[in-house]
Amino acid sequence: MIDAPTPNYKRPDTSKVIADQALLTPAEIERYEADGFLVLENFTNSERIAALKAAAQKIIDDFDMDMVSVFSTEDQRKLSSDLYFLESGDKIRCFFETHAFDNNGKLIKDKQLAINKLGHAMHDIDPVFEAFSYVPELCQAAIDLGFVDPIAAQSMYIFKQPSIGDKVNAHQDSTFLNTDLASCTGFWFALEDATQENGCLWAIPGSHKTYPITRHFRRNAAGKVPSLWAKKLPGTYHKQCLWR
Repeated sequence: MIDAPTPNYKRPDTSKVIADQALLTPAEIERYEADGFLVLENFTNSERIAALKAAAQKIIDDFDMDMVSVFSTEDQRKLSSDLYFLESGDKIRCFFETHAFDNNGKLIKDKQLAINKLGHAMHDIDPVFEAFSYVPELCQAAIDLGFVDPIAAQSMYIFKQPSIGDKVNAHQDSTFLNTDLASCTGFWFALEDATQENGCLWAIPGSHKTYPITRHFRRNAAGKVPSLWAKKLPGTYHKQCLWR
């Protein structure tokens, strides 16, 4: 989610947000500002979770295998040259794990167990994800964290597949989703119990205050590949901590 006066994005219905009925307590807001992350247990219910998982399953079932892209957070050169990835901002697309294919490009895993993630516009295209993305309590959480005009910039459904998958390096989302001033805030939902054994989210408390953003992911002047990394962006800090 980002905070910006951008007319082309859909906005949540803030009319259902009541100023004197905050979702977050002052102590939780203070903890978020200090640590750069905040854990909210039982934020949603089992019915919504089941609906999201079923919707994701349908997207995979309907996916055309002729349109295949491999997603790897380590291979930025691959991302830069892959129009399938770059042009997914207003679409729903499937991205496969790097090692889901053999050297000849043949899929060696079941399709259901080979996908790394879905992205990046489920919140505006798929009715189940759209309904979840604009629930009043999510908007209320954004308002409590200081958002003035919250908009959903992208959505992802990330898998942690058994026996396959690249590591995810520590990163800050404002490297990829930049606003002036920095406002990018990720809302991460564990649809299953997340543990150290099955792939939980890791964060470095307070790192948003000690690790400034030093580069941005950008396209070239033509809006296509290759993309460029800005080398130095002094004094710019992300709203959230480093995570992976």
